[in-house]
Amino acid sequence: MSKAHNADFITRLRDFLRASPTPWHATRNLAERLECAGFKRLSETDGWALTPGERYYVTRNDSSIIAFQLPRSALASLRMIGAHTDSPGLRLKPNADQHAAGWLQLGVEIYGGALLAPWFDRDLGLAGRVHVRHADGRLEGVLLNVEQPIATIPSLAIHLDREANSGRAINPQTQMAPVLMQSASATLAPLLTTWLSQQHGLDQVEVVDFELAFYDVQPPALVGVEQELIASARLDNLLSCFMGVEALLESDGEQGALLVANDHEEVGSASACGAQGPFLGDVLKRLNAQVGGGSDETLIQLIQSSCMISCDNAHALHPNFRDKHDEHHGPAINQGPVIKVNANQRYATNSATGALFRDICREVGVPVQTFVTRADMGCGSTIGPITATQVGVPTLDVGVPQWAMHSIRETAGTRDVGYLTRALSAFLNRPALG
Repeated sequence: MSKAHNADFITRLRDFLRASPTPWHATRNLAERLECAGFKRLSETDGWALTPGERYYVTRNDSSIIAFQLPRSALASLRMIGAHTDSPGLRLKPNADQHAAGWLQLGVEIYGGALLAPWFDRDLGLAGRVHVRHADGRLEGVLLNVEQPIATIPSLAIHLDREANSGRAINPQTQMAPVLMQSASATLAPLLTTWLSQQHGLDQVEVVDFELAFYDVQPPALVGVEQELIASARLDNLLSCFMGVEALLESDGEQGALLVANDHEEVGSASACGAQGPFLGDVLKRLNAQVGGGSDETLIQLIQSSCMISCDNAHALHPNFRDKHDEHHGPAINQGPVIKVNANQRYATNSATGALFRDICREVGVPVQTFVTRADMGCGSTIGPITATQVGVPTLDVGVPQWAMHSIRETAGTRDVGYLTRALSAFLNRPALG
């Protein structure tokens, strides 16, 4: 990748991260990027008429997306990339208004396994999906993104808590409510009305329901003397969404290729649009019916002739906590993508799928690393094992190494983003998966 091309690539990544504070925004931005490249939007409620050689995408819940490139010949196999659109954070409760010491605060619920301490003393915006009722009774869902710093969660001064640096627990119910306005009577409702008017020109509407989350408005940044690092919110796992769509857009169209980005991975994937739900399976059935063999038998043949790379970031070796890694499996930042392995199937990689990825990396000159968690520590998981279980497709788990996973601001290597994108592009263009 040339220096100029790499600069454009990183600029696109930073723009995508900044414009995607929630899964709904990420899905919209992915869809817009796909449409600009000629992908045609499908609706799950319509009949599909698919044409070989064409590109399509479909969304579910406005927070999950599947995009695919059909080969010009009959569909016999798919090269699939999987990622997820959600990240841990603070979600607004439905009846969020609360007042204390003359301030309007909003009650929050912790979404996923968020690292809570870094949320204090940050400039917070608010974003998500709001459903409104128009004067004619029509319901409409719109996206909201209040990008200015409207809230903060102030720390308690060290003078009032001398044990703060000694591992004090954080109570998310009583200590994590963001502060918005110095008022003993203000409420969220008129603020939402104002923001909807400003962003969408919606003046004669009633807010019926919402799904909103706080987020850090600090933009992504390149960090380090030589800008070796990218620091941003939601690298886990918008980084994989970005790399997946970049690879799909670069695919040559000769092979069947598919990208799925599910919501709700951080809370177990058990939803209609999560990896444990039927979204991917439904799309595969329709593809088989339209451009495959059309029978149950050919659907099984299609799935077993395919392969999925589940992309989700990996734990990079931390210079201050080296003992948290197995000494032989501590992946280094900017040393290439990581194959994630777990004997207890927390990751879906096996020797066959791992060998395939290693061979692809060898062919395109990409270094590759391996992560296995310490035997005396628990292991996280991804959509990989869930998708393999639900669909039956051969799967492996890979990811870019990163620090501070599930923090409000995470860090990864700039070179690794290019490395994994190159490997994913080669995977999508590979003539034979065996």
